[in-house]
Parts: sequence; C-alpha cells; structure tokens
Amino acid sequence: MNQVKIFGQETVFGLDIGTRSIVGTIGYRQGERFVVVAQEIREHRTRAMLDGQIHDINRVAATISEIKAALEEKTGLNLTDVCIAAAGRVLKTMNVHVDKEFDTETSISKEDMSTLVSMGVEQAFTQFQKENDSDVHFYCVGYSVVKYYINGMWMGQPEHHKAKTLGVDMIATFLPDDVVDGLYRAVELAGLKVANMTLEPIAAIRVAIPERFRLLNIAMIDVGAGTSDISVTNDGSVIAFGMIPCAGDSLTEIIARKCLIDFATAERIKKEASVKAEIAYEDIMGLEQTITSEEVYAICKPQIEKMAKQAADEIRRLNGDMSPSAVFVVGGGGKIKGFTEQIAKELELDPKRVALRGEEIMNDVDFPSDCLKDSTIITPVGICLSYYEQNNNFIYVIFNGTRIKLYDNNKLAVIDAAIQASFDRESLFPRRGKEVHYTVNGKNRVTKGEYGESAVITVNGENVDINHEIKANDEIIMQESTQGKPAQVRISDLLDYHGKISVTVDGQELMLAKPIKVNGSEETSDYLIQEGDEVSIYSYYTYEQMYDYLKLNSKQKLAVNGQEANEESAIYAGDKLEIQVKEEKQTQMHDMNEPEKEVKPETVQVFKDMVEQAAKEEKQEEETISDNKSIVVIANQKPVTLAGKDSYQFVDIFDYIDFDTRTVKGKGIVTRVNGENAQYTQQLKDGDKLEIFWK
Repeated sequence: MNQVKIFGQETVFGLDIGTRSIVGTIGYRQGERFVVVAQEIREHRTRAMLDGQIHDINRVAATISEIKAALEEKTGLNLTDVCIAAAGRVLKTMNVHVDKEFDTETSISKEDMSTLVSMGVEQAFTQFQKENDSDVHFYCVGYSVVKYYINGMWMGQPEHHKAKTLGVDMIATFLPDDVVDGLYRAVELAGLKVANMTLEPIAAIRVAIPERFRLLNIAMIDVGAGTSDISVTNDGSVIAFGMIPCAGDSLTEIIARKCLIDFATAERIKKEASVKAEIAYEDIMGLEQTITSEEVYAICKPQIEKMAKQAADEIRRLNGDMSPSAVFVVGGGGKIKGFTEQIAKELELDPKRVALRGEEIMNDVDFPSDCLKDSTIITPVGICLSYYEQNNNFIYVIFNGTRIKLYDNNKLAVIDAAIQASFDRESLFPRRGKEVHYTVNGKNRVTKGEYGESAVITVNGENVDINHEIKANDEIIMQESTQGKPAQVRISDLLDYHGKISVTVDGQELMLAKPIKVNGSEETSDYLIQEGDEVSIYSYYTYEQMYDYLKLNSKQKLAVNGQEANEESAIYAGDKLEIQVKEEKQTQMHDMNEPEKEVKPETVQVFKDMVEQAAKEEKQEEETISDNKSIVVIANQKPVTLAGKDSYQFVDIFDYIDFDTRTVKGKGIVTRVNGENAQYTQQLKDGDKLEIFWK
C-alpha cells in the first residue's frame, strides 16, 4: 500500500462495496490489534447494485470518489491503493487436497507452505474449469486453508516441523468475470488501484469468529442488502463458504409495496423499526402516515421466515447436513426483529445459541469516537485485515497482443499467463518429430523423432524462460516451439544388428553380417525402417543363404562341422564349413586298375573378394560406432549413459529417464546443469550433474 504513514504506521484503506451502501475504513495494525483511524459511509442514491453485483459502474464509482475525498480530508492522506471484497449470488466453491513431497526429510518453511497453497489454488482452478460447464468465465477470488498435514497426519502449524510430505486441505471460491471486472472498473474510475481483493465471507469471519473460537462448530451469517454470506467453522478452521441471494432488500421491497412509498423511505422505516415503536412517513399520495414496529414485523414476517429457512438449509448443506452448535449473525440486514429467533427455530437450536454480534466481538479493534460500532463494520475491518494475511489481486498483462487478467498470488510466471491465454502447453516445450513404431524379432520398438526448438519467449523484449516471474502490464510474446525431424532409423542403427557371425570356410575365417528380413523379405542393413515394419534379425544362416552368399555352383556343396549339410541345416557362429565337389555318376567304364584322379577341395579364391569386402564393411561399421560418442552424466543423482550420437543436448536426457512432461505437477519444470539453470538446448559433457524436477 502506498499510503502515507500515520503515527509511523503504514495505513490500509478498505472498501466494503455493498448493495445498499459503501463503507470506507482507514486503519493500521499495531501488534495484535487493529486501529481504525477514520471511517466514512455512503448509501447509493439509486439502486446501482443488485445482489452484490454492480449494475451502474459510474454511480458506484461516484460514491467511492465521495468516500475517498471525505477520508482524505479527515486524515490528510493521499489515498492511492485500496483493498476490496467480492460477493454475489453465483458464488461457487471448490474443495481440494494437495501434497508436496520432498526428496529428503525437510524442515518446513513459510516458503514451503506458501508454495503448497499456490499449488492448491492452481489445482482448484484447474478442477473448477473441468467441472464448470457454464459459458461464464469465473475467477478465483479467495481461498482458505482448512487443514495442514505432515506425512499424512493433521498438523495445526507445520512451520519448522520436519516432513517428507506436506499436505493441505483448502477451499477456493470463484465468482464470474463480470462481477470481478465491475468492482475493478468502479475502483479505477474513482482514481484508485486495487491492492488486495478477498471474499466478503472470508473478511467477515476474520473478525466475527476469532481463531480461538474456530475449534467449535459455528456458522456465521452476514446479512447484507442483496445477499447473505455464510461461513462455517470447525476443528480450528473455516470449513465451508456459501451464499444465498436473499437479504435485507427483499424486506425493504415488501415494506415499500405495502405502504406505497419509495425504496429509500421503506429502507428508513425498516431500520427505525428496530429502535422505535412508531415511525412516521409520507406515502406517494402525499398523505402523512404512521406505522408501528409490530406492524412492520407483521408485514415482513413471511419473508423473514423464508430468509431464515434458506439460510438454515444452506448452513446444513455446508455443515454435512447437520446443525452447528451456534450461529453468529452480522450485517445490517440481520438486525430485523425476529430473524435470529427464526434461524434458531429452523436449525432446532436454543434461541440463546443464535445471536446478533456487533461491537462486543471486536475487542481487538480500536475505534475513534465518531466511528460506527456495530455489526455493519465487521466486514470493512475484515477487508483491511485481509491485506496482512492474504495478499491477492488481479493484474493485467499483454500476451501475444491480447490483454488478459491473471489472479496474482505474488508468484506469477510466464507459464501462468500462457495457461490463462489457453496457449497449448505442449507448444511450450520442444516437440519431437513423428515417431516410428515397429517390431524387432517380435518385440515392439519405438524410435522417437528429433526434438525441435523450445518456445521463444520475451517479456518486455528480454529473452526469458517459462518460469520467469511477471508483473502487471508486462508484455509477453511467445512463439510456439517447433517440431523436430521425424524419426529415421536404419537396420544398421539397431543394436540387435551389431556383431558378426564368425565362421571358418576351408580354414579361412569369415565375418558375416547378420541376415535380415523385413515383413518376410530379405533386406540389407541400409534399409530405412517404416511404420509398422516387422524386422527379423537372425543369428544364423540357412543353408540356402550361405550357399548363395558363397556363390557356389551346382557342382559344389557344403559340409558343416564335418557333416554333410542340407536345406534344413542352420549355420551358427563358430561353425566350420567345407566346400566340396558333388560326386558325379560315371557313364563310361574305366580301367579298374587306373588310379582315380585326386579331387582336391576348391580353393577359397572365390571368397577372397568376399573376405576383403567383409573386412571393409566391418571397418566402416567400427568407424561409425566410434564416431558416435557416449558420455555418462548424473541425472537426479543417478548415473545415465548417453550413447548413439556425436553430441548431446539437455533435452536428450528425457529419452533415458522416466519424467512426465505432459501432466502438470507444479508451477513449471526446473532444469539445472551443475547447479545452474539450463536451457533445453544446452550442450552436455561427460560428468555433468543434471537436475530435473517440478517447481
């Protein structure tokens, strides 16, 4: 807050913008107490608001300006910033539970708790968006911590406790975009900037039900003019918020119709009926009339009963279909005679357990002598106090040329703006080219495409990453990431293909490449694998394959390990082969005494070229393998070997570790090399220490 200090204390300016009136309060916190410096109340001259929602922004802004001017005159301050609260008939809530796990047992800090709450707000918003089927755009306007947990066990205050897991139950509240925008616009037109926004029931309960009473199951009803806000406490926490679109204005309207008077006169009669036995007024015919407080009560009784029933039904719904132990009633609308008694009747409580609360519950608040001290001031004081406990606001940024609004939890980053702008999350990270699916010897294989480039992000012209913090009015330009080249894999790239089948042919060692078939047809190692291919790589040769490989003719045959081979024979590594000449049948008689001509095995001259070619291929393969360097890095404290490429970038690590980038588990992905923040394209070297985790 940029207010001038009073008595050495920074002041807080709070506005309770209600359906019937606006209350402005200036004060400061001193220790455990809150000191009210000045207060100003103005009623709307016309019905500029209905059911907690602004209908005439200009008139509401004019009233705010009057209050601002009056308070500046009283205090001598130049008011620039203000705290406000929101309400409305379409208030919605979302209950969530989130956990934050630590690598090792950790002493819990305030930052850890703040991070956890931020995660809870984000999860609530995501869950709400999934469940909300309305076309109306909602914003989170407040939240409340219900319970903290350490290692799954409830803990009242986890700070400084050691834990492996920190958890929290939370309630987040949502209102439509037009409700929030109306409040912001009215404040801006009055020359003020919103410093913090909370929810009216959250503000009211801070004052009406102090923490020491929240162990009890207590309901609070803040009866305003257009809406009645409801909160429920139990076991030390606020466990639920609700609202009913029925409040003091409905009673005023009944009086106006019955007495033939305008709304303002009816409002006066309603208020005076609680302190006077008889009220004089003039009807629309110009006739002087009087009405007793009992008559006012009789006129309003049916509506009072209706209001009480709706409030009681909502309290039970929020409280697990049970009545609370007690009910506190605050707000000007709750002063009407008979309301608290009817609430007690509906909830089947002792009438003494339902009470109108006012000045007596504000023992920690100091007021100047000219300030109002009743139930109507509870919410304005709570709005001021919310500034110290929950600094929430909405800010505007420019995202790719479009002005968007963000819920500010003081930790906004580029990724938050991208999500709010519905920027495809996958377009933030480098995208792989199309992958190829195939099988090798019956086992499924996938070769992934190459990574493209990360999204190019600038904030106010400066290159940043997705975790860069942003502030109001920042201009963000984001060029989506690119998709890399599609996967290309040849048979020679497969580890299954590496290695030779060594056989001996007529005493000469021959290194043979493994036979290959793709979809049943023989292929070479240069074959480019296609989607759905069935690749078979064999560790043996068939007789036919070997026969063809050796280019034998019809007069030649093979013997394997001294045994004559046939079409069913298989030749494995280590086998010894002989090339023999087939015996031919004699068609002429020879001299039996003539010595048979010696038939020598054919020289392996026919293989000489083959051996040389095989040696050449082997050398080429070894050179190829040697060109593809391997390195060892430490990823999240575990050694990982990167192999198959000449060089490696940080993004390559995702091929070797189990890390899900598609499911959001935090605010953003943190990438570090040797303790320093790293981009996805950073080059890696042997021995580098990598960290990859969700923030």
